[in-house]
Amino acid sequence: MSKELSPKYNPAKVEAGRYQTWLDQDVFKPSGDAEAKPYSIVIPPPNVTGKLHLGHAWDTTLQDIIIRQKRMQGFDTLWLPGMDHAGIATQAKVEERLREQGVTRYDLGREKFLDKVWEWKDEYASTIKEQWGKMGISVDYSRERFTLDEGLSKAVRKVFVELYKKGWIYRGEFIINWDPAARTALSDIEVIHKDVDGAFYHMTYMLEDGSQGLQVATTRPETMFGDVAVAVNPEDPRYKDLIGKNVILPIVNKPIPIVADEHADPEFGTGVVKITPAHDPNDFEVGQRHNLPQVNVMNDDGTMNELAGEFVGMDRFEARKATVKKLEELGALVKIENRVHSVGHSERTGVMVEPRLSTQWFVKMDELAKNAIANQATEDRVDFYPPRFNDTFLQWMENVHDWVISRQLWWGHQIPAWYNEAGDIYVGEEAPAGDGWVQDEDVLDTWFSSALWPFSTMGWPDEEAADFKRYFPTSTLVTGYDIIFFWVSRMIFQSLEFTGRQPFKNVLIHGLIRDEQGRKMSKSLGNGIDPMDVIDQYGADALRWFLSNGSAPGQDVRFSYEKMDASWNFINKIWNISRYILMNNEGLTLEAARDNVAKVAAGQAGNVTDRWILHNLNETIAKVTENFDKFEFGVAGHILYNFIWDEFADWYVELTKEVLYSDNEAEKVITRSVLLYTLDQILRLLHPIMPFVTEEIFGQISEGSIVVATYPVVNPAFENAEAHKGVESLKDLIRSVRNARSEVNVAPSKPITILIKTADSELEAFFKANVNYIRRFTNPEKLEIASDLTVPELAMSAVITGAEIFLPLADLLNVEEELERLNKELAKWQKELDMVGKKLSNERFVANAKPEIVQKEKDKQADYQAKYDATVARIEEMRKLVS
Repeated sequence: MSKELSPKYNPAKVEAGRYQTWLDQDVFKPSGDAEAKPYSIVIPPPNVTGKLHLGHAWDTTLQDIIIRQKRMQGFDTLWLPGMDHAGIATQAKVEERLREQGVTRYDLGREKFLDKVWEWKDEYASTIKEQWGKMGISVDYSRERFTLDEGLSKAVRKVFVELYKKGWIYRGEFIINWDPAARTALSDIEVIHKDVDGAFYHMTYMLEDGSQGLQVATTRPETMFGDVAVAVNPEDPRYKDLIGKNVILPIVNKPIPIVADEHADPEFGTGVVKITPAHDPNDFEVGQRHNLPQVNVMNDDGTMNELAGEFVGMDRFEARKATVKKLEELGALVKIENRVHSVGHSERTGVMVEPRLSTQWFVKMDELAKNAIANQATEDRVDFYPPRFNDTFLQWMENVHDWVISRQLWWGHQIPAWYNEAGDIYVGEEAPAGDGWVQDEDVLDTWFSSALWPFSTMGWPDEEAADFKRYFPTSTLVTGYDIIFFWVSRMIFQSLEFTGRQPFKNVLIHGLIRDEQGRKMSKSLGNGIDPMDVIDQYGADALRWFLSNGSAPGQDVRFSYEKMDASWNFINKIWNISRYILMNNEGLTLEAARDNVAKVAAGQAGNVTDRWILHNLNETIAKVTENFDKFEFGVAGHILYNFIWDEFADWYVELTKEVLYSDNEAEKVITRSVLLYTLDQILRLLHPIMPFVTEEIFGQISEGSIVVATYPVVNPAFENAEAHKGVESLKDLIRSVRNARSEVNVAPSKPITILIKTADSELEAFFKANVNYIRRFTNPEKLEIASDLTVPELAMSAVITGAEIFLPLADLLNVEEELERLNKELAKWQKELDMVGKKLSNERFVANAKPEIVQKEKDKQADYQAKYDATVARIEEMRKLVS
């Protein structure tokens, strides 16, 4: 093994080829250890519509952090990769490419068009896998799945047939959301509502006898050719006598009836509404109640059909203008009232959705929703992180509508239903026997197959499949809050229905990645960031560190290059510390270092700083593990950062120079051992977040891959409260002296008098026993440590736990400025006292917190009070000098 790192951290060099090495070593596959507890994650399958974006990078980073840590902790881990065919989105992309070539899917026909889509899929799946590799995600590619592969198709057919047999899948003619660009139905949650400039068009419909006109208003006058009635409220006295009579539909000049229906609100407008059952969901219901005809006046591409008369072939929006102009010519237009209103748009194509009467397949949701809601009150519930998203899930399930699952596309799972000329319908997993059967041309909603992902990828419907028995239900799902309705909810109710179990134990919900101004990233704003560009500039580890530390669960995160700079700087710090330790290694092995560290823990070797860093390492391991278990990666990262940068690099590494620069060879070996051991543990703690750089450094100190190395655990032998307390006081002392020097611009190289007045005999003994550290890091000309010191009047002072520090700098000290500084110190201690006092006065906290936590707060209170009192006393002494 090489024992030296290159002088400069170069992420491109560190990361190059590393991923392929891991794949060659098969370190991402399950361990196969039957005694190990299984832990499984299925990747939210990215759509094969294009490259991965920063949101995907965040999502996969969080999953990789979880699975890498669990793998190191000895779990039998499976992270199953795969991709989604993304019906409407992928078909739209391929059709767009064909249009550029002057070709439509109809020119090619279904079979040849699907060949083109498979070519697209292969192209973009390859790109996505390259990007996964650059991110370093540790998935098992031998189990990779695709939502259109044969195994998943079998599961889809079985689910469809079983729900149909139960009567929970049905076919019917209803008003649905129609995408005129993609020419397909959409479910409610595939529709995004946006505020647009529109208008209410007020028109007069004359009674058939010409005696009076009724005023109606609509936002979509082009649909009037499908009007089959006008409705008034049966209790509205203005129109009671008109019920049953006819009005004349303008332009078309045909009579339509006046019906009585509660849908007409007497308080809204004129109280008269036009009824267009084929183009409005409320009108559809009115039509059903009154047995009215359903007249569809539009083609599936949003143009007007022959029932629109002279407007046939016009685009719906052009037809709107032409219709309004015609009404104006006829004197039937009363007024146009401009207003902004919310209109549905297709999530995928962006066009305005058209409510349209259509024959579609639906999933009846009442029982499925009821079961999903009830399950959340059982031990088999799905736990959401943060928990508030459980309420989001329940509210949606309580108000869910029947799910329209048919799509007028060619790319997807073709509906397993066949028809013959006699009007019979056959639904089955395989085609019916005999001639004359034609399969339904529609395909299923993409989310229908995605809803089966956690168990269909494991081999279901074969319930004896090894992976299904071993790894289902899965352990954790990681996904964004924007697809709780689309995907998470559907996986839950389908899994409960077909496996009788939850699909996953935990759902970790993250937010969206926004730009520095907090705006959502989008093509229209031009503020999107390609994660591969970020990796090229900073490396994957820096991006992963930023993404893992960006926010708390459920919260959005703002991307910034300043934060990326900070991430890179942190890794560079780790690199430089590692390089320093390896350069001072002197041939020490990790095994030998572990043996020496055990002697330190047993009190047989080492010094107090060695015991202090091991104690703090223990605390770091405990806190990081605890926060990982709660998916609080930001908190865990903050703890790791503080330990690595502040405690290990800035303090312990510096403190070790007292030994490393000495002539005591035995002590040097111990110190090197503690440095090497602590570095090893740091690398293991960091590995789930920064896999590449940790593997590179780990390779210099140990055999094998860090991917399958053991994750750190708390070692009770490292607990040493006495060493912790002593070195923390030593740090406070050194820091106070350095700050005081800085206040009056005294260089660290200039020797000064330092007086330490102790109020704690144990602390006094500790400082005297470790005076070599005090001398090395404070550079005293004269140093006194005692409880009965005579303190000079003109001296800078500082208060630490158990002692006061005085620096007689009479010729440099400005008393007024020193008083100002002491008053700031007093305010700081008062603030700390207020905070801890508020906590201890909270009866709920005192009653519910662990006794040791309460005691810790009481100890803080006593310490802050002592520092406050000492500062007050010092202020009073200084005031005497100016009075």
